[in-house]
Amino acid sequence: MDTLDGMRTLVAVARQKSFTGGAKQLGISTKLASKYIGQLESKHAALLFHRTTRSVTLTDTGRAYFERCLPLLEQIDELDDVIQHRQASLSGTIRLTAPTAFGSTKLVDALAPFLQLHPNIRVELSLSDQHVAIIDEGVDVAIRFGQLQDSTLIAKRLMRMRIVAFASPEYLARHGKPSHPSALATHNCLLQKSQVDPDNWKFKVDGQLVIVNVQGTFASNSPRAVTQMASQGLGIGMGPKYVTEPYVKDGSLQLLFEDYEANELILNAVYASNRHIPARIRALLEHLAVTFKQ
Repeated sequence: MDTLDGMRTLVAVARQKSFTGGAKQLGISTKLASKYIGQLESKHAALLFHRTTRSVTLTDTGRAYFERCLPLLEQIDELDDVIQHRQASLSGTIRLTAPTAFGSTKLVDALAPFLQLHPNIRVELSLSDQHVAIIDEGVDVAIRFGQLQDSTLIAKRLMRMRIVAFASPEYLARHGKPSHPSALATHNCLLQKSQVDPDNWKFKVDGQLVIVNVQGTFASNSPRAVTQMASQGLGIGMGPKYVTEPYVKDGSLQLLFEDYEANELILNAVYASNRHIPARIRALLEHLAVTFKQ
């Protein structure tokens, strides 16, 4: 066993809290990952993991080893970057996470030309509408909407996104099209629970912020679910413009109160502040910033 292989395996297994998950992250078998850790423990005559049928956690010794492995592995990655830079070729794996709707559409469209330009780079994209613990899960970059809450992370702004109100023509035909945001209080409003203060929708009327308290029969943490439900005629929704675009284009939804919009989302690329950023990730961040700015 190469010691570096053992160190990388320990870091992956520790982050995934699983031999299977760690092995999958590294692209090796679970059996080989277990073998590497066993050899590492034999070499140092120390137990590095507590193993049960339900969990795998670091021992105190394992935690100390883990914390010392991280900077060493980052320095090795940095050396690899120097060689790659001189060879004018980027390679390696980039692990991304992003919201489901945005990641499966706009982000994929942005990634395609990047991968065509750098055929030796491999991207692993995990889609989730929940915030993923970047460091614990071994994620290189998280694409997120909203303000950064964690001071241990760095956010690179990629773009601004309109927050729009919408409803289907069928719903509006049955219940009438509201002419003023205040009328939303009498409508069935579909709530996106992942938004801050989802029950209070904000609008700008004559330069003044107006807050309308809304309620309805459906709520979800997924903007795509809210948008799809609105397209079925259940009620009025509010969410990021990128989700509504195909529905508006095919006529199943129409936008409301465009002159009164008060909210927007900031799209960020988020990464750990205490890590060396490999050249391939720096290149991706720059590519995304240019792409979404356009």
